[in-house]
This record gives sequence, C-alpha cells and structure tokens, in this order.
Amino acid sequence: MTTTSPRTLGTARGPAHPTDTASVRLQPIGLGESRITGGFWAQRQRANGAAAIPLGRRRLDEAGNLENLRIAAGVSAGEVVGPIFADSDVYKWLEAAAWEYARNPSNELLAVQREVTAVVAAAQADDGYLNSVVQVRHRDRGRYADLPWSHEHYCAGHLIQAAVAQVRCTGDTALLDVAVKLADHLAATFGEDRRHDVDGHPVIETALVELYRETGEVRHLELARYFVEARGHGLIAAYGQEPTYFSDRVPVREATTVEGHAVRAVYLAAGAADVAAELGDGELLGALRRQFDDMIATKTYVTGGLGSRWDRESFGDPYELPTDRAYAETCAAIGGVQWAWRMLLATGDALYADAIERMLFNGFLGGISLAGAEFFYVNPLQLRGGAHADENRSPAHGRRGWFDCACCPPNVMRTLASLDGYVATRDARGVQLHQYAPGTVTSGDIELVVETEYPWDGLVRVRVVAAPGRFALSLRVPGWAGGATVTAGGTTQEVRPGYARLEQDWTPGDVVELRLPMDVRTTVAHPRVDAVRGCVAVERGPLVYAAEQADHTAPVDDLHIDPAAPAASEHRPDLLGGVTVVTTRGRTDADGELDLTLVPYYAWANRGAGPMRVWIPTI
Repeated sequence: MTTTSPRTLGTARGPAHPTDTASVRLQPIGLGESRITGGFWAQRQRANGAAAIPLGRRRLDEAGNLENLRIAAGVSAGEVVGPIFADSDVYKWLEAAAWEYARNPSNELLAVQREVTAVVAAAQADDGYLNSVVQVRHRDRGRYADLPWSHEHYCAGHLIQAAVAQVRCTGDTALLDVAVKLADHLAATFGEDRRHDVDGHPVIETALVELYRETGEVRHLELARYFVEARGHGLIAAYGQEPTYFSDRVPVREATTVEGHAVRAVYLAAGAADVAAELGDGELLGALRRQFDDMIATKTYVTGGLGSRWDRESFGDPYELPTDRAYAETCAAIGGVQWAWRMLLATGDALYADAIERMLFNGFLGGISLAGAEFFYVNPLQLRGGAHADENRSPAHGRRGWFDCACCPPNVMRTLASLDGYVATRDARGVQLHQYAPGTVTSGDIELVVETEYPWDGLVRVRVVAAPGRFALSLRVPGWAGGATVTAGGTTQEVRPGYARLEQDWTPGDVVELRLPMDVRTTVAHPRVDAVRGCVAVERGPLVYAAEQADHTAPVDDLHIDPAAPAASEHRPDLLGGVTVVTTRGRTDADGELDLTLVPYYAWANRGAGPMRVWIPTI
C-alpha cells in the first residue's frame, strides 16, 4: 500500500473542484479554508462523525460487503451476498471517512481507512477490473453482460470518488492507484471506437471528471464526455429495456426536463455539468439550466425532495407530487445538491444556492435521525394514521440503522462530512458566502469569521479578521427573504434576493451584518398539483414545517389550518435537540377550533413514527 504523511488540510480540495482552466464563474474554497465550527450543522456533523461513520464500518462487516471483497481477493471462501452494487456502499463509506478525517483528523480513523483500502486493492483484477459480486457470483456470465442493471460503472464511480477524497484529505495514494488502474481499464474498454455502451446507473461521469482534476490525465475527462454524449441514443433500449427509467430516452443536450429514476437522473446531470465546465461547452450547460429550471418548477417537492413515484423510484409527470406516496429518496436530495452546486460554480446564479439550502435543510436532513445513526430511505410529506409498515423502506417503520439496499446511509455520511466544502466560493474579485453557519472562511489574504444562529435566527454577522485591502464580499439573500437588510460601516440598506455585494477597502475588525426576516409564511402550491389543492405549507426561514401527532390530541389527519390566523414562533431548546416551533390556529370537525403546533419537517419521527403532514387543508 502506498501511503504518505497525512496531508496539511489548509489547501485540501473538496468534492468538486474545477480546474483553473474550467469555464466557471466561481471556485470552491478548500477544506480547511472553509470550516463550520459551531451551530446547527456542526451539531449534525459531530453526530455523523461520532455515531454514523463508526456504525457504517460495522454494518459493512455485518452485511457482508467487506467479506465480498475478501472473497473476490481469494482471502476468504464462500459466496458473495447482497445486491450486485454492494461494493458501492464500501466506497461511499470510504469517501465519508476521508472527508471526516479532513474535518476531524484522528489516527484511528486513518488506520481504518487504510485497512479497508487494502481489502479493496486486494480484490482488483490484474487488468484493473473490480466488482466483487460480478467476479464471484457472475464469473461464468462475464463482465459487462447486463450493463443496464449490473452497476459496474456505478461502483467504479464511487470507488473513484472515494479515492479522490482520500488523497485530498489524507495524502494516501493507495486507493487512487486502484482508481486510476480501474479508470484506465474502462478507457481501454469503452468509447466510440471501442465498446459503445453505457451503464444503467450514472455516477461514473462525475467521478471521471474529478479524477481528471486530480491527475491531469485527459483520457479520464474524455471518457466522461463520451458517457454523457452516448446516453439517449438507444444503447439501453438495445438490451430490451424501456429507456426513460435510465435517462436514456433523449440525448442530454436535447433534454428539456429530468425523467425516470430520480437518483440516476440527477447524478447524470451533475456529471454533465462537470463535463460542460471543463470543456467550456455552453450549449450543454444551457441544456442543463433548462432541465434544472423545469425540475424545480414542476417536479420538486416543497421540501426539495425529488422523485414522486415509488414505482421505479422515479420522477413523475409535471406537477405529479403526491404527499403520502412521495418517494423523495434521501439519495436523490443528495444528488440534487451535487448538481445544484456544480451549476452554482458554473453560473454564479443564487437560485442554485437557494435550491441547495432547501434540499439540505429539508429533503436531505429529514433522512437522518437527530442522533445521527438512523435513516429514512423514503421521505414522504404525509404519514397517515394507521399506516402499515410493510416493506423495508416504509417510513412507517421510523428511521432505520441500515437497509437491504443501503445506498442512503453512507451517502448521508459522505455529504455531512464534506459539508464545509459547500459553504463558500471565491473569484478574482473576492469571496461569496452561500450557506450560513458559524465558522471561518479563508481565501488567500482574506480571513472571515461568520457568527450566526441560523436557521433559528436571521442575523448573520461577518467579521473581517484579515484583508489585503479592497475585495468584494457577497452574501446570499435567499429568495424567500424579502425585506432583508445589510449593514456595513454604519450604513443599513435593504437588499433584494440574490447576492448583496459589498466591494470596498476592508480592514481587520470591519463587521457586516445581514438580517434575514424570519417571519412565518404560508405557501400555496401550483394549482396543477392536484394532491394539495386547498392546502398550505408553513415555512419559516429555510425550514419547512410539519404537524406531527406528538404535538396534538386531535388526529393529524383531521386538522385544518386557518391561513388568516396569526402565527407565532418560539425557540424550544428542550425539544427535539433544540428547535423553533410555530403555533397558529386551526380546527377539526370533531373538536372545533384548536391550537396547531408545527415542528421543522426534518425533525419529525424522532418521537416515534406517528402521523404527520406538511400540506394542511385550509379552513
């Protein structure tokens, strides 16, 4: 195994870091330079590092994922277990461990990473191929025999992403050596003049671009470009499969919306955004903008959840957004964040940062328990009284420690561990703050400290600790924050949604205060969303709220809300790890008028998986 001394993290790059020649408006600020040090997200990161990541390592042993690799390596004997993509959970966990090491270095975590990496490396074939289930269970059938379902490129993509994270965060190159060998095997096997084919589950595209960014090897970027361009030309249909599910019905640059399996669709779009950035492909980027806009307008839940059908885990038709049957897979929210982040880097448009905020605080965070080690696979916006907990993924079970298909838990782990990398960016003129959390941001000679109690309080204070003189400081003003103000140098001005950009000569000790109004507001869905006609959702700041049975004696299924009634908010440090609750008035036919108490959607089912609803019928 090739290792080095653990890397100094001040300049370590995060999950998606375009090259200096990429066509992007913004560049991420590296891990170690952007640090979440307290508050809301730090609490979740601590739980992730202390509870979830150690749990993940144990589950990979208990479920047989690591043993599969040992069997493929010839170290153990027996039959492999689990789905054909079982290796991918190992790789997502390795990626999570790497980002967690960057956040909170420890010799113990580094040793475990190296131990698991050695297991992976031992399973790799001499020519670079690696997929333990195919190597053992399907050795007679051979490699790439059923690409729509075999997830061979998908597993390779997650391995590559883990390898890039590991070398960036620890300096170890052992997994990177495996990844390069595997990527070279893929490049020798697939392409226009080789095997003309694509995997049924995208993710290899983002992985290959990031490998190119790490190694400088153009063949990795070229293969990513090929996989993006090849999709939508009947390759999946040639296997007798219906192409919509696989995002293979329409070429990427011709598509106007997202369709099919939600996670597949947004992973593909994220990879295409990476390709567009590195190749300066404005046409491709324009197509992705249209697709993202349509997704947000017609196929996204108020929580930022993506995917409305349990059937094939897919996007539905425009405005097909049922609440109780919402699928909204946790992985889809993660993929949505990844796509939005790449679009933000490419365009600098605040709407992508707004989408990231909505997805993170609601569609993603709802998939994790407050303790950090239990997970939802599916995130509905309503659970009815008497709901039957049938199959493994049913939310009526409550959050669970693992799943038969365990894609979501390690995906959550890697996202929380790398969250510092999604906070801020830089350009030639200065620094941009996109997400708000207490912490520090450093860019060259610029050093900032951010103080805030967001999302409970709308005050964001930015203190200049070091400055080279003149630079531009840009603070995102969310789309929901009409009436926001910014104060600098004793002058207060109202700022519109987008970015409040302050370019001036700065000196250490200067302070900027952004005040975002945290009024309770009600939201009405587009009239074509049949499932919630006559209903409203309640929001405060970036958070979507829900009525949960634990706070009501009347059945939640029977509640009506009075949208004209005044609403109040109160922070309750004693409740659900500390939340701001919203109270207002409503009624039921049986009980008459009554008080409604609403809690943040992400916190539901931490007091038992009882009835809950986000969209509440009006009186």
